[in-house]
Amino acid sequence: MNPNPFLDMTRRQFLGRAGSGIGAAALASLLNPQLFAAQGSAGIPHFAPKAKRVIWLTQAGAPSQLDLFDYKPGLREQYDKDLPDSVRNGQRVTGMTSGQARFPIAPSIFTFKQYGQAGHWLSELLPHTARLADDLCIIRSMNTEAINHDPAMTMLQTGSQVAGRPSFGSWMSYGLGSDNADLPAFVVMISRPSGKGNAQPLHERMWGSGFLSPRYQGVRFSPGKDPVLFLTNPPGITNDRRRAMLDDVAGLNKIRLDFHQDPEIQARIDQYEMAFRMQSSVPELADLTKEPASVFDRYGPESRKPGTYAANCILARRLAERGVRFIQLYHRGWDQHGDLPRDIRTQCYDTDQPSAALVEELKERGLLEDTLVIWGGEFGRSVYSQGQLTATNYGRDHHPRCFSLWLTGGGVKRGTVIGETDDFSYNIIKDPVHIHDLNATALHLLGIDHTRLIVRNQGRDYRLTDVHGTVIQSALA
Repeated sequence: MNPNPFLDMTRRQFLGRAGSGIGAAALASLLNPQLFAAQGSAGIPHFAPKAKRVIWLTQAGAPSQLDLFDYKPGLREQYDKDLPDSVRNGQRVTGMTSGQARFPIAPSIFTFKQYGQAGHWLSELLPHTARLADDLCIIRSMNTEAINHDPAMTMLQTGSQVAGRPSFGSWMSYGLGSDNADLPAFVVMISRPSGKGNAQPLHERMWGSGFLSPRYQGVRFSPGKDPVLFLTNPPGITNDRRRAMLDDVAGLNKIRLDFHQDPEIQARIDQYEMAFRMQSSVPELADLTKEPASVFDRYGPESRKPGTYAANCILARRLAERGVRFIQLYHRGWDQHGDLPRDIRTQCYDTDQPSAALVEELKERGLLEDTLVIWGGEFGRSVYSQGQLTATNYGRDHHPRCFSLWLTGGGVKRGTVIGETDDFSYNIIKDPVHIHDLNATALHLLGIDHTRLIVRNQGRDYRLTDVHGTVIQSALA
């Protein structure tokens, strides 16, 4: 290397370095200083938070609100009748049903009952969730623009249908940091359905950090001996030797950091250090053998199988106890275009008991008061049948115009219902709640004003809720 590094610098490297350090300061003085103002996360939380952490139980594939939460008894009289044009009102449908000759109405075959003092109407498929009735805030008027899974899930996670922006967990990690130096602030776990449900693919960008530093992206925990890949030392490598190797690599990275002033290099150094600390914290965390039999009984028969939704719910509680800020569980298989009565039963078998057990355990351990729990998918399902309709079988297509989810925990007004849909669960007639509103409310409960959590990227200010979003006041305790 030349003793004067600037003699080896290309024009591209010079212009790149001009974007940081003294070069940036000089350029900022000539242009608009606001373009280069450090956004950072100083001053967060903006006000006293009600919640310290989030557990997001993401039901990927879109659960049918008609068969779980949005009771429409009048539909039984409408069985196999065509959906009125006045209800559909020319709204977009997917290519999977656009070619159908008709849109026959498919009432849910499942019975509903009222539960708790709140009197929530819940499906027979959710007997364990029904025990939580007075703890839940059920939103029946969720809506989104996206009609297909990938853009809808991207919208749910990042506030945009277009890939490339930070996920909710990354924004939270960026804004609030971590309460545990030995574990990531943002952890992701994925489970597959036990039945035959269509398991839509999930991409790592769903929990990515977008234009934020990679240090804020979610860390995926997998089932098995090594929950985090490549974390365990290979045979013959001791912790002391690993430490020495990391010190040497950090020294080389520091040289490049001093030369290039590239924040990605600092993120790499930080990630290596986190990985080293996780070598001792993760194996203990993921070892469920010390959990009493009563815990496994509570979470259900699948809870002893690594990687199931039930086992991941136990891990979510253990992560919450250890101060992890954002815990996201994905359960795939809710995309029920056909054979919905069969497949939704297995989905509820997988998720109903563990979800309820998690909330109850958090409550008993004093964690629910400062833990926000969210259960729901990316959109809803259509009232009309996709494909053949019979008295015992039907499918449902995607429906973004209205769907249901529930919240509980830190700062949430429990035992309440928000929003109302029409007699066909097709249009919202009262208190619509957009994805942006949900994200704004979740941030509010964490003590963050969503209009002030801003990062400047490529000359534009970005936030999770873009230029939208209103806090759902009726959801606040």
